[in-house]
Amino acid sequence: MTVQRLHVSKRFSEIAISGNLVHLAGQLASDFDLDIKGQTQQTLDIIDQFLADAGTDKSQIMSVTIYLKDIEKDYAAFNEVWDAWVANIEALPRTCVEAKLYDPRVLVELTVTAVRRAN
Repeated sequence: MTVQRLHVSKRFSEIAISGNLVHLAGQLASDFDLDIKGQTQQTLDIIDQFLADAGTDKSQIMSVTIYLKDIEKDYAAFNEVWDAWVANIEALPRTCVEAKLYDPRVLVELTVTAVRRAN
């Protein structure tokens, strides 16, 4: 089985697809000056777009790993935005951890694995 890669840069691909499996690289906001709610919403919007580019959507997510810079400070605010994003679908499997992210202004990063619907 081959791997298709989308949104490829010199260092990494944003999306890898093999068969019906879709993996998104860690996604984060483009505006690091936003607060946790703003960064979360911007990140989820990017995930929605990348899932669409891969031929799927958030209802087909198999797993999400959430990395928060400060879980104690930002967990509740993150969940406010998350809960609105998943309001119309079944609860998604997820893991949430605190992590030192690559830039001190990054408050949240999400990694997603999903499937595409069979044609």
